Amino acid sequence: MVKRMVRRLLVIPAMAALSFLLSGCSSTATGVASARDAKDTKDAPPRVTVIKTPHGGIQPQAVTDKEGVLHLLYFQGDPGKGDLYYVRQQPGQSGFSPPLRVNQTPGSAVAIGTIRGGQIALGKEGRAHVVWFGSEKAGPLRPGKETPLAYTRLNNAGTAFEPERNLMTFTTALDGGPSVAADQEGNVYAVWHAGDGSVKGEVNRRLWIARSTDGGKTFTPETSVWSKPTGACACCSVRAFVDHNGMLFVLYRAATEGVHRDTYLLASSDRGKSFTGTNIHKWKLPACPMSSAAFAEGPDGIYGAWETQGRVNYGRIGEALRVSSMTQVPGVESRLPQKHPTLAVNGKGEILLAWTEGTGWDKGGDLVWQVYDSTGNPTPEKGRVAGGIPVWGLPTAIARQDGSFMLIH
Repeated sequence: MVKRMVRRLLVIPAMAALSFLLSGCSSTATGVASARDAKDTKDAPPRVTVIKTPHGGIQPQAVTDKEGVLHLLYFQGDPGKGDLYYVRQQPGQSGFSPPLRVNQTPGSAVAIGTIRGGQIALGKEGRAHVVWFGSEKAGPLRPGKETPLAYTRLNNAGTAFEPERNLMTFTTALDGGPSVAADQEGNVYAVWHAGDGSVKGEVNRRLWIARSTDGGKTFTPETSVWSKPTGACACCSVRAFVDHNGMLFVLYRAATEGVHRDTYLLASSDRGKSFTGTNIHKWKLPACPMSSAAFAEGPDGIYGAWETQGRVNYGRIGEALRVSSMTQVPGVESRLPQKHPTLAVNGKGEILLAWTEGTGWDKGGDLVWQVYDSTGNPTPEKGRVAGGIPVWGLPTAIARQDGSFMLIH
């Protein structure tokens, strides 16, 4: 399956970029405008701490719990058949806990294409839930050699991950990046796009959801998320997110008629049983941009970020799924394409938005970020790490309880 994907995706024009492979555990970026003296007032822009993914990993995905503990998922190994690892960092500490391997079958995770990496969500009692795109090493999870959507969760003791399961019961041709979301009531949602086995092609792909009401112990068979025939961009990711009210949001890229790569926003208020949706950004492109998206929640609501025409955009999601104050990141400092946004919102409503520049198929690039104040205006706090994104890499951002931010690349 991975070999077929490589042959198909190699026809996509690779975007020019620097190629740089990171190693080591952590570092602080130079040229960060956010370094402040301790005597600064509380209204000063927050500080951004920039570190490398532990143990030379790539594709970090970070979330924090209500106690401020950072939970981090990352990939290591052969991009076509590697492993996922999970670590934690306590508030006020700089180090991470010893890593736990997430996939119990060695080499059963994939990083090729960047957007196929693992995704993590925290559910009831802070339990970690993980989904990923299974490799050819996934063994019994691959009936008929179909690529599996692998899922696992942290055990009750928090000491290891349970054996992974394939959540696909009849859908086929998994591609792009699946996603997972969870709430504090024990609901867990896995969302992905695939075919139903009847008609092939990305114009016929659909979004699917498997739901759990018992904290991931069991899942329903997958059901179609939305009836609108938009298709789904084959090698673009899906992103799911649950807010503090239990509302489920999904961002994905369509493939209508094979050329309309519009970004759609969906929402469910009945725990994933039904969805409403809207087209938030149009893009006509006869190719797959291998894009990803992101969500974050702040004191004034939910924010989303996505890519359109080589530029990262973000905005706050309001009533009737309207995206207010949509902002496109300017490209004045570099003409390189912007991809793979991540964002975090602190308790004051300030936003850290980060993205990659120059990354593409088998290409690394730069890490870039900008902090916006609570009114949406850019602050002087921004930065760039040239070559800071390794091959198949992307960044992740979180907000700390003290109002500061952490950016992991």
